[in-house]
Amino acid sequence: MIYPSIDKILNIIDSKYELVHIISKRSKQMAATGHYQMPEYKYVSKKNLGRALEEVAENLILVKKD
Repeated sequence: MIYPSIDKILNIIDSKYELVHIISKRSKQMAATGHYQMPEYKYVSKKNLGRALEEVAENLILVKKD
């Protein structure tokens, strides 16, 4: 099972396409800089994509809307 639930995240972000764009961008930032929004022991996932999803679910990534 994927953690966090996609249904929970889609309540925060409107579309799956926007979610993919945000997650991929944040994952690349994590890989390049090594900066995380939470302490590493609090993440359930070991990979940056999963960690980026967790950050969105915890409202640590703000999405600006036009």
